[in-house]
Amino acid sequence: MKRRVLFVCTHNAARSQMAEGYMNARYGDRYEAYSAGTETGGLNPYAVRAMAEIGIDISGQHSKHISTFAGEEMDVLVAVCEGGTCPLFPWAKETVHRSFPDPSRLTGTDGEIMDGVRRIRDEIVAWIDETFGVA
Repeated sequence: MKRRVLFVCTHNAARSQMAEGYMNARYGDRYEAYSAGTETGGLNPYAVRAMAEIGIDISGQHSKHISTFAGEEMDVLVAVCEGGTCPLFPWAKETVHRSFPDPSRLTGTDGEIMDGVRRIRDEIVAWIDETFGVA
């Protein structure tokens, strides 16, 4: 049986979306990943582009409020929020806090923002591989 993992960040626009997409693409044989936010916002186009660069299409995903999953048991809740208030989710068996920078705070040219989102994506990917990749 697959373990259920819910990634949560503030707007469910980038960090949690990238984590959900990567987890399902790379470890979908062992995990069912979902994502949500304490608020909702549109899917960050830089996150979509960054994930496409590594062969993962998250363009069909959409922003969801954490209340969407109320009452649904999760094996792990991963709060990827940066320095903010992380949510309480009583239906998770385990809660992990792992902070990643918020891509919505990046400024500069299109190229500079993409470079920042790539760095964040790579941090998320490396952490997921290290944390969940061990069989």
